[in-house]
Amino acid sequence: MNAYRTDLALETAENLGGKEAFSPQDGVRITEQMREGYCVTMLHITDETGARRMEKPMGRYVTIDLNPYFRRQSGFFGRGARCLAQELTALLPGVGEDSPTMVVGLGNRAMTADAVGSMALENLLVTRHMVTTLPLQFKTFTPVSALAAGVTGCTGLETLELVQGVAAQVKPAAVIVIDALAARERHRLCATVQLSDTGLIPGSGVGNHRTAINEETLGVPVIAVGLPTVISTRHLGDGGGEEMFLTTRDIDQRVRELSRLIGYGITLALQPALTLEDVTGLLG
Repeated sequence: MNAYRTDLALETAENLGGKEAFSPQDGVRITEQMREGYCVTMLHITDETGARRMEKPMGRYVTIDLNPYFRRQSGFFGRGARCLAQELTALLPGVGEDSPTMVVGLGNRAMTADAVGSMALENLLVTRHMVTTLPLQFKTFTPVSALAAGVTGCTGLETLELVQGVAAQVKPAAVIVIDALAARERHRLCATVQLSDTGLIPGSGVGNHRTAINEETLGVPVIAVGLPTVISTRHLGDGGGEEMFLTTRDIDQRVRELSRLIGYGITLALQPALTLEDVTGLLG
């Protein structure tokens, strides 16, 4: 088991030596590209050999470097949202009126570093009710439903139980799960988004393992969207004493801004006919 905490596949690969440490026979492929001015790294675990070495499920892990966003480069928000949407589209099994999608926001709304999921839902265009009641007017829209799952300490329910119960009624073709993550490197705090088609285990980055939310447990493809918001003191030179998790001092602003970016990115992926301006108008 890895001796450090990180939910980011890219950081796990870096700890093992980076891109140069993997050959085609290792079951791990790493590629980079620029999209909309953002650096995107694709890490694909292709077989059990790679899964064992990475200690992560087989599948695709996409890391988007958000530094251009905080440098406020020209059109930074729109380009960031479109980049996220394009990468998310590549992971989704399909969108459209015949592919209803449920978006689940995990975490505790009362704790800023854990509020990414619920805050992103506030910037998501929810359409299932509109498609149901006005099918002619919204026939080109993907039916999208949203669930703010909360945490077990507040609900008394395992997150998976809650998601399974709602999914049984909604019958989505795919589920998108949004959550806060733990990073190993401080420069990635609130500066990276990870997408994956492997689902996730809520709380795994901080040692609070819950039941996995993935295709095996839900029966449909599960896409995870994660924002690293905390880092263990173990990575900051504090090897003794009780482990603590730290975040950035501007966490309120960063989570608020990036939750909006995630909400818009998911909406653009699920409603490809809409522009950024359309989304703003419909959310308003």
